[in-house]
Amino acid sequence: MTNNIETHLSKNKDILIYINGSLHRRQDAKISVYDSGFLMGDGIWEGLRLVNGSWIFLDEHLDRLFEGLKAIDINLPMSKNDVIAALEKTRAANNMDTNAHARLMVTRGEKSKPFQQPDLSIDGPSLVIILEHSDDAKPTKGITLATVPQVRGLPTSQDPKLNSHSKLNCILACIQAKKIGADEALMLDPHGFVNTTNSCNFFIVKNGEVYTSSGDYCMNGITRKKVIHVCKQNNITVHEKNYSLVDVYSADEAFITGTLGSLRHVINIDGRKIGESIEPGPINTKLKRLYLELH
Repeated sequence: MTNNIETHLSKNKDILIYINGSLHRRQDAKISVYDSGFLMGDGIWEGLRLVNGSWIFLDEHLDRLFEGLKAIDINLPMSKNDVIAALEKTRAANNMDTNAHARLMVTRGEKSKPFQQPDLSIDGPSLVIILEHSDDAKPTKGITLATVPQVRGLPTSQDPKLNSHSKLNCILACIQAKKIGADEALMLDPHGFVNTTNSCNFFIVKNGEVYTSSGDYCMNGITRKKVIHVCKQNNITVHEKNYSLVDVYSADEAFITGTLGSLRHVINIDGRKIGESIEPGPINTKLKRLYLELH
């Protein structure tokens, strides 16, 4: 793990970071300690992948970003084209063309006082873009999951469809999983059905058919949506429905999906071996190929 962190830092130590129209060296990139995102986790973010000069599924990512901003009443004084221009400015300044990942963050901006009230923001929203090298071509080993007490909750508490800066619930879930030696947490929904991991959407395969949660309590993942699409386009039966840990433990395959990692196979859940080997299963392998062809 230490070597991986050191390699990542080495590759990205000289990047330029976009902050409200200006570019700053990594070591000089700063926002106010009064920024709403720092004080309260008050903001929306989006992850984007850059492959061969193109931002993958850019329109859908920006639609989700602006949907989230509208939901929490942040009025970013930029159009989608303006945001694209900011992304391109950051990409050009860093001379990146492929195998890169952007974290695009919008907060309610700097506050006059360190309190919750949204109207204390004095200068309007802040936009930050971090673009880093990421070795997407490198093979990834299977991961392990552990079921945790934390759940992705009801929309009446914090809607899990919001890609908000406030991720404490998921961070606590990840801590629980790490404490018992797993890579990520498997989180249930408020009714006890299998939902998602702390950072990715979750799928299982049984008897050649693909299962994922109903979607009511998880992030509306774009990679998740694309995997469901390629299943339907290629005569692979896919179910969006409630299912339990009993179904998970007897699965033939399991995998997680997300923008940065695309599809990554799961080899162990709560101490139960998933699949016949530590390599990706046949359905996972096929779906990853079909997904990458969408790029």
